[in-house]
Amino acid sequence: MGADLQGSLLDAFEDPGLGSLDGITRAELGQGAWVDVLPGWLTGADQVFERLVRDVPWAAERRQMYDRVVDVPRLLCFYEESHDLPVPILDEARDALSEHYREELGEPFRTAGLCFYRDGRDSVAWHGDRIGRGNHEDTMVAILSVGEPRVLALRPRPGNSAGPVSSTIRYPLGHGDLIIMGGSCQRTWEHAIPKASGRIGPRISIQFRPRGVR
Repeated sequence: MGADLQGSLLDAFEDPGLGSLDGITRAELGQGAWVDVLPGWLTGADQVFERLVRDVPWAAERRQMYDRVVDVPRLLCFYEESHDLPVPILDEARDALSEHYREELGEPFRTAGLCFYRDGRDSVAWHGDRIGRGNHEDTMVAILSVGEPRVLALRPRPGNSAGPVSSTIRYPLGHGDLIIMGGSCQRTWEHAIPKASGRIGPRISIQFRPRGVR
């Protein structure tokens, strides 16, 4: 399993830690959807990346695609709410997010899904996290990124282009960056990690979700 990470100079000398969530900035997308972004929330992110590469039981999946079965272009691991996360700072991150969004979300973040994008060929297609309650309720998905930046792209779902933002927006996320998609975002917007050309380093995303949202 290759993981040729071009680390940041700061992360090389810092132990993993979390900054304040007070610096989050929110972008209103319209129709009740929004995203919060906080660059560099996790310090020592490259150390966390290396531990996740080493310690997570990564799995390669295959899925039906029309008339054939294809490889899922990324490695995956899912942690149920009863499971300790592989690096203690991730439990701390989940707790901090639960506290920060307690009034707005009304419940804690419970589960963690991990995706390992090994290079620019790994990706995820346009989708919303709409399995379970996210299909009919406002919810939140918080994504913490470690490793090299990759673009998380968002666009309105067909027929939902009304609002202050009506075109695709892109966030390059890595090295401890945090993004939260909230409100109606999973129903009225789609997100993706597009394939990328050139020499693209590996990235791991950690997605925190409330119970019953996938």
